[in-house]
Amino acid sequence: MGTPQTVLTTGANAPIGQTAQLRVRIEWTSAPADLDISCFMVGENGKVPSDDYFIFYNQDSGPGGTVQYERKGTNTAVFTIRTAELGSEIAKFVFSATLDGPGTFEDVAGCRIVAEAASGEILYEIKEATRERSLVFAELYRHASGLKLRAVGRGFNGGLKPLAEAHGVEIEDERTPEETPTQGGASTPPSPPASTPGGSSAPAAPPVPAPKKPDPEPSVPLGKIDLLKRKVGISLEKKNIAHEKARVAVVFDASGSMTQLYKNGTVQRAFERILAVSARMDDDGIMDVWFFATKMMRAPSVTEFQYENYVKKTYPGPSMKSKLGFGNNEPVVMEDIVKKYTQEDPDYTTPTYIIFFSDGGIYETKKISKLLIKYSDKPIFWQFVGLGRANYGVLEQLDDLKGRTVDNADFFALDDLDTVSDEDLYDRLLNEFPSWLKEVRSRGILTG
Repeated sequence: MGTPQTVLTTGANAPIGQTAQLRVRIEWTSAPADLDISCFMVGENGKVPSDDYFIFYNQDSGPGGTVQYERKGTNTAVFTIRTAELGSEIAKFVFSATLDGPGTFEDVAGCRIVAEAASGEILYEIKEATRERSLVFAELYRHASGLKLRAVGRGFNGGLKPLAEAHGVEIEDERTPEETPTQGGASTPPSPPASTPGGSSAPAAPPVPAPKKPDPEPSVPLGKIDLLKRKVGISLEKKNIAHEKARVAVVFDASGSMTQLYKNGTVQRAFERILAVSARMDDDGIMDVWFFATKMMRAPSVTEFQYENYVKKTYPGPSMKSKLGFGNNEPVVMEDIVKKYTQEDPDYTTPTYIIFFSDGGIYETKKISKLLIKYSDKPIFWQFVGLGRANYGVLEQLDDLKGRTVDNADFFALDDLDTVSDEDLYDRLLNEFPSWLKEVRSRGILTG
């Protein structure tokens, strides 16, 4: 294999461009059990159009043969995608793996995914250990420039069944009536797995899923994020931007004064409400996340299916052992955000919408002002949200900040985030974003 031309880090993406065919290779060095590799061909809603669009070892091709799955040796799986033949119902491909046996991905070594395009290879190595049994490697999604590969590298609770169901696949319960537990709790043990011609035991495969017809209305109660997405949609309709797509990111203040808001779950609840904005309008359905205090941290990017306990698992809050310190240093995280969206992942056809939470104590007024002025010619909009009653410095004078190419920021403060309705929060978050979109397009800053 040739040397990859592009190496991705978690959360980053790289353009593949226009191509008639693409090979995606998943490899690993060692694992405590066999890896079941899978690919979900999903629509804009993150769900498969039918179970035929779930590609795995027991269903190795997609509709019309547009996707072919092949296992090469013990530690390699390859998907060949005829991209020129894909229907408009497919928005992206989600590549994942599940351990078919004991252990977690903390015990798997050398995990990586490689996209083989005509222009060269794009490589993403999974270096962050995860204690889940399933792992989403990456997503391949449509873009104005053609295709892009996004490095995800995030664990998923449960095995193949819940992973598949999260993407809209119906997997029947594999137990036969004889295997169903009796009232006393006993059950007839399942038959041993069938042997392959080589004599080894094959992994117990779920039945080939049968296609399902979409219901006109949900047949089960909507989840928390689904309900919030509907409310986001109402606000987008009010602002006449219901069809707009954007790269959505959220930033959380993690300074010492935020300790109680982390402990009582306010930050997690805020995260869930913003995740719904991303799930509804993000260009690839993945939200980027930052935490900051004296230092900053790029956290793992996240989809709507990974929201539970995200804050607690990722950054539980300020403490004496906190690696981010206790102060307020907005410029350090702002500079990293600008670096990501203008140098590492520049895309001037899609707007970038940053939602920035802070409880005040802002003293870097001059540096913040300079950054907002310097990068006002980039398609990045900053929506600052104040938590509580505090000193917000320059954020309270954004309308008077001179020298910017366009007005690229807005601010509002909330006494108590938990007392604000979802409808009011989304209306306020989207207050100035529509007018900014018009201005950056009229000035040629945003070209899409």
